Amino acid sequence: MSSWIIVSLLMINLHVSVDSQRKDSSSPVQDSSIIKSSQLPARYLSQVKQKSARMEHQVSTHTDKVLSRLMKQEKKMKVRLWKVDSVAAMNIFSRSIDSLGNLRAGLKSKLPGKLPLGSANGYLDTLSNSLNFLEGKGDLLGFPKGKLNDATKSVASLQDKLQQADQIKAYIRQHKKELKEQLSKYTGFSKDLMKINKEAYYYGQQVSEYKAVLKDKKKAEAKAMEVLKKMPEYNDFLRKHSQIASLFNLGNAGSNVPQRLEGLQTRSQVEQLIQQRLGSDPVARQAVGQQMEQARAQLNDLKEKFPDLDNAGEMPDFKPNPMKTKSFLQRLEFGGNIQFQKSNRYFPTTSDIAGQVGYKFHKNGSAGIGASYKLGLGSGWNHIAVSHQGVGLRSFADWKLKGTFFVNGGFEQNHVSTISRAGQLKDWSGWQGSALLGVSKKYKAGPKLKGNIMLLYDFLAQRNTPATSPVKLRLGYIW
Repeated sequence: MSSWIIVSLLMINLHVSVDSQRKDSSSPVQDSSIIKSSQLPARYLSQVKQKSARMEHQVSTHTDKVLSRLMKQEKKMKVRLWKVDSVAAMNIFSRSIDSLGNLRAGLKSKLPGKLPLGSANGYLDTLSNSLNFLEGKGDLLGFPKGKLNDATKSVASLQDKLQQADQIKAYIRQHKKELKEQLSKYTGFSKDLMKINKEAYYYGQQVSEYKAVLKDKKKAEAKAMEVLKKMPEYNDFLRKHSQIASLFNLGNAGSNVPQRLEGLQTRSQVEQLIQQRLGSDPVARQAVGQQMEQARAQLNDLKEKFPDLDNAGEMPDFKPNPMKTKSFLQRLEFGGNIQFQKSNRYFPTTSDIAGQVGYKFHKNGSAGIGASYKLGLGSGWNHIAVSHQGVGLRSFADWKLKGTFFVNGGFEQNHVSTISRAGQLKDWSGWQGSALLGVSKKYKAGPKLKGNIMLLYDFLAQRNTPATSPVKLRLGYIW
């Protein structure tokens, strides 16, 4: 009887071990089925490589230009100070100029070939971890190993360049403080220090701009991340190797999070400390509360004015231009609008369909050009007929008044006769001018789309033959 019991227990243990092995091996099978049902885009690695290489080149080129300008500026300052105090000129500028030169040389240093686990940048953290995960899944995914290695090296090089940029930003910030202190007893260097201050501020803003542009995912990259997030093994990999996991040591099974938070004060401890300092006097507590509210309001005001600053030392002592770090293409705004004109005895009801492109020369203002096409719609509900009624050329400018309201104006030329051949456009006698001025309201219509309502007055409407209505109402969008 006992032998049968022993045999039964052995069979049960064998069955349990087989089931456990099947469960353990289910993850790769599940991942494989997910991949087969929704393949990763073939362009994923090429897009990652191209974007990383392009961004690395932009960061390196801009950083090299900034360091070059700073070196040139400090050499001029050294020559001027040499005439007054040669010893001070050597002590202040010789070492700093050499340091700037070493930073420039460091931009051409050899780059790492392997991605680190975890990154201070959220987007790069996810991207690097996904590539590290794919290194062990290359055969399963069908990616060529060479392309995977190239993408990995490109992202690693970009991470290295961004880390160098952050270090250079910190060095410039500290160096401008030292120069201000060392040159405080000399006159004639205020403008030079202002130039260095502006250079340091705009460099930090440009680095932040590069990081923001980097987060813009293309279609293949977004699809790849969507597929990877469906894989349990990938999510487990992120939990172990992401930046958050490294902060709290989540990748180690024996980690103890409370021990890593040891020494941090709780809210109750802070309140108890304040009570000990102030006592139970309600007047004192009210005064401290008011000061805290004022400090919070000032902090919120600074955050609204300078949302990209991550250090109080980067606070500018001048009025910065937020558009300075934007590229030409980033300053362009594309849009379109439509306008209806009622019929008269000369022309039918027309619809002006226009497209335009504007250039933001300031955070509050833009200027641009556009073109319109006049589509005839007939003379009434009983006579609807589509016809060609002319074209138009436009120029415009707008400036922010307050909130979402803008003052808008511009000059236009409209060819209002029916066009039968292109040669008619060369006859400028058929063109009529318009001088427009009015207000517009812009509102958010989507993540990257803004609506625009314009009410304009044409000061030349009565001079045209035939005369047209001077009031123009236009509805449009800007993206």
